[in-house]
Formats: sequence, C-alpha cells, structure tokens
Amino acid sequence: MCGIAGIFALNDQGKKLLSKTNDAIQTLNKRGPDAHGVYQHGCVSLGHTRLSIIDTSEASAQPMTDGSGRYTIVYNGEFYNYKSVRRELQADGVKFSSEGDTEVLLQLYIKEGEKCVEKVNGFFAFAIYDKEEQSLFVARDRLGIKPLLYFQDEDKIIFASELKALIQYEIPREIDHVSLFTYLQLNYVPAPYTMLNNVKKLEPGCSLTVSNQEILPPKRYYEIAYNPSKTVDVEVDNYQSAKDTLYKKMDQAVEIRLVSDVPLGTFLSGGIDSSIITSLAAQKVSGLSSFSIGFKDEPFFDETEFARSLAKKAGTKHTVFEVSNKDLFENLENVLDYFDEPFADSSAIAVYILCQQTKGHISVALSGDGADEIFSGYNKHMAEYKARNPGLKEQLVKSLAPIIDKLPQSRNSSISNLSRQLSKFSS
Repeated sequence: MCGIAGIFALNDQGKKLLSKTNDAIQTLNKRGPDAHGVYQHGCVSLGHTRLSIIDTSEASAQPMTDGSGRYTIVYNGEFYNYKSVRRELQADGVKFSSEGDTEVLLQLYIKEGEKCVEKVNGFFAFAIYDKEEQSLFVARDRLGIKPLLYFQDEDKIIFASELKALIQYEIPREIDHVSLFTYLQLNYVPAPYTMLNNVKKLEPGCSLTVSNQEILPPKRYYEIAYNPSKTVDVEVDNYQSAKDTLYKKMDQAVEIRLVSDVPLGTFLSGGIDSSIITSLAAQKVSGLSSFSIGFKDEPFFDETEFARSLAKKAGTKHTVFEVSNKDLFENLENVLDYFDEPFADSSAIAVYILCQQTKGHISVALSGDGADEIFSGYNKHMAEYKARNPGLKEQLVKSLAPIIDKLPQSRNSSISNLSRQLSKFSS
C-alpha cells in the first residue's frame, strides 16, 4: 500500500497550509516506506509515500507529472487490467516512460477525463491535478478497499489516506457524537461518517471534483443496486451453473492479483475464505508461500492444524508464527496507534503481529478479508442499511423497545443473541 495527502486552497488563507503536506506524508510513512514525494504549484500541494510493488524503478515515483507538465497524480492502489489499457492507449499513439500502472492511470485520465474510473479494474484512491484548468479530480474504488478521507471549508479542501495525515493541516478536532453513537450500535462507523465533525470518508464508488474554485458535491460513478425481492441478474439457470460461474470469477479475481514485481504470498488461517484464496493462488504460483499465526496460550482459538492441512494439500511453503498472550498484550498500543477510529474486532491484534512477522519474508500477501462483507456474512451491515431505509418491520422493532430491553441478552443461545441484536437496533 501507499499513502496520499493533499490540499487545494481556495484563497490566500488556505494557501498558508500548503506546506503542511510535508508533515502529513510523514505520518503515512508506514504505508509507503520506500520513497516520499511532494508536488506544489499555485493553490495545490500533493504528497505521496510509496510502497513499490509494480515497476519498482524511479520511473514510477510519485507525485508523477505527465510529459506536458500539465497533469500530476498521486495514487494509492493497484490497477489490475493496466496492461490491456496500456496497449489500447499505445494504439492511440500514447508514449510511456515507465512500466507501472500509475502512468497508465494518468494517461487514461488525460484521454477519458472523469470517465477513466469506469475502465479501471482494481482498488484505488487517487487525485489528479490539472494545472491548466486549475482543477482537481479525486476518486475512490468501487468497494472502498482503499481509504480516503476529506475535510472542506470556505478556505480549502484537504484529503488523505488517514486521519492522522488530515489533522496535520490544523483542522478542528471535534467529536461527532452521532458517529460515536453509531459505532456503539454497529461496532463500526459507516461511510461517509468519521469520528470528527466535518471530516468525511469519500464513499466507495464515488469521485469528487474541484473546478473554477468550487468544490462540487461527491458524485457516484458505481453502485450495486439492492432489491431483496429480485434474484441477482447473472447468466445462471440452476445451482450448478451458479457454482461454476462463482468459481470462474473467483479464479479470475485471484489470478489478476498475483501480478507483482516483489515477493508475494498468502495469509492462511485455515478458515474457508483464506483457504479458497490460497488454493486458487497455489494453482498458479509454484512454491507459493503461505503464513499463519498460532495461539499457544489459547488452544480454543488456535486453527493452525487446519491451516497446515490445507497448506500440505495445496503444496505451499507454509510458515506458522506462534504468539503468546504476552505478545498480544505488548502489541496492543501499537495496534491502536494504527487505527484512525474505534475498531471493534480484537483479531486485529493477531493480524498486526502476523503482518509484522510476514514482512520479513514477502512484501505482498493475499488474504480472505472482505469475503463476509461481499457474501453478506455480517448482520451489522444489513442493520446499517435497514436503519437508513426503515420499513414496517423496523418500525415494529422500535415500537417494541421497552419489551425487548427486558429480554435476556447474550451470545449463548440463538434466542438471547437475537434479543441482543434487536435491543441494539431498537435504541
């Protein structure tokens, strides 16, 4: 991953903060330890910290400016189909001076404008400045895999990969109590909200433009329509063809993510998600490395035997890192320092240790994270949707709140767990 930050000043007051981009990218060093860069012109300052994955040469350093000097980009992400898009652009006469995906994205924007995002298969957060038009275009990938936050007032608009970078521009630090309440209800803060007033997450599948000294409202370029009364519109006519279609799409998704100019492997917990990813990747990468974490003090949570079994079957070079309760406790403060907002998943401590240990072997790891979200495995995301779009059932739950509060609430049985969920939703 890389880190980006920047500011577009709307007046002289805003311009006083242009130099803060240097401070902002220093806070993003962990996201991009390989190189730092800052571009400044007129009312704009753009910063980037680099983790080199594709084309590790200086030719792909950022911020990157095109040959004409007009367009400059800062970009965090991966553009999986960049090679095919590169060939299309070359057929139109575009000349390239690097082998990476950053220049392809920049040239695609120069040709297509804001519609460039429609041709990108990948995960990304980027900003492109047009010096001639004095405009800024900012976009985030379809599923919001790469983070991007922003703050705006009458003087400027600021964006960054993390809140730590954003607050370097001296923005007000006032708690958003609605977001705090939402977190306590759902165990996460849904976009576009954050824990600070007036700081927003650019929503997945959205872009934002600054033009003619005006900050335009975010615009959605991609959305998955949700209609529970209608089946998914795909070319399947039975269960078997649905399975075949899903397998094909999963296989293709893993394959395009294996493109890397640095060592790559997988995280393997032994669960279904990471096991699928590892199995598919191992079919395409000879001697694939896989990594797991074991809990020697907590055998109930230890799934390393499942991971070893899968690794043996898939033929990966498997490594297990054993951690103790003491290791987990000693890393707690480091983990908290990495989060911009409250985070309710305690497994993050173990994942942090796994990442720290794994980076001594490889630079990129594929994981099963996100599978539950994509395949509707978590009730909390549906709860957030229903809270925004209440129907008769939701109104009924709220009306029964006094009764629900008197029911036993725990995770020990299906009835008490349902009571616990209803209590949260009704309050």
